[in-house]
Amino acid sequence: MTALDTTAPKPRVPFLSGDLAPLALLGAVVFLPLALIAPSTWLVLTVAGLAMGMMIFLMASGLTLVFGLMGIINFGHGAFISLGAFVGATVVLKLSGFTATDSIATNLVAIVPSILLAMLAAGLVGWAFERWIIRPVYDNHLKQILVTVGGLIVAEQLIVVLWGPDQIALPRPTGFKGSWGWGEVAFEKYRLLACVVGIAVFWGLHAVLNKTKLGLLIRAGVENGRMVEALGYPIRRLFVLVFCAGSALAGLGGVMWGLYEELLTAAIGGKVMVLVFIVIIIGGLGSVGGCFLGAILVGLIANYTGFLAPKLALVSNILLMVAVLMWRPQGLYAVIKH
Repeated sequence: MTALDTTAPKPRVPFLSGDLAPLALLGAVVFLPLALIAPSTWLVLTVAGLAMGMMIFLMASGLTLVFGLMGIINFGHGAFISLGAFVGATVVLKLSGFTATDSIATNLVAIVPSILLAMLAAGLVGWAFERWIIRPVYDNHLKQILVTVGGLIVAEQLIVVLWGPDQIALPRPTGFKGSWGWGEVAFEKYRLLACVVGIAVFWGLHAVLNKTKLGLLIRAGVENGRMVEALGYPIRRLFVLVFCAGSALAGLGGVMWGLYEELLTAAIGGKVMVLVFIVIIIGGLGSVGGCFLGAILVGLIANYTGFLAPKLALVSNILLMVAVLMWRPQGLYAVIKH
């Protein structure tokens, strides 16, 4: 068996590579609205856009990583978002005594277990989803679309069976309601939490993919899965591990999005999938860094246009995707397989 050479040039899932043009685009999107918006308002809109982008990134990162390694666009990904939201809501509502106080530390006693259990549930369901629904159709993209869409529909109906058909109110913990203000500027507490969680997940993925042997194998598998398998490493186990991790991240995103919306339905994951797909297409299918940058762009554009031209906000993300694809048809940071 030939050992994987850790001294050779390392293939990678692009994060933010030496290509600075996409970062220049981000800079233009951030600073050009300053000509039309008062600085204090611009700052609030920017932080709000970053928070929205981080929540979308949490839901999209797992899907783009799964596509990068496995070549599968999973239309059933929304099921893991919905499941995470409902499992998280169940825990948060059971621990309502911890969420009714103004103490952020006490609120986290309820939020952290809800996130962990949501990620565990979504990861386990993701394992079953990969094993019985996706694995039989690895080599047929048309069947992948059909079975994953069908899986999403079935999952939504199972959520209705388990939690009922009615909407579930999910009040935000008291400590994360309201905002912190400095002069004319006020930032919503929950949006700041979303920024922190999103950035932490991004850097966590960056560390795993670029600083560990597991990450080296995953990155090698993205570029040439057959080579990794020929070297004696179990690429199939990597597939399962990455799929479960992506599902767990979707569960985390579901909890964050549910607390943001404060109202849950079984279709909450399916509805947000439009934004998720826009983000991974803009970023470049399979690129975690591109997904991160694309999510930020989507969040910022939605907030700026919502303030400057509310009617245009409804189609702003579609227009952004069209503009990016006309500039770079493979997305901001494309993953090129050999």
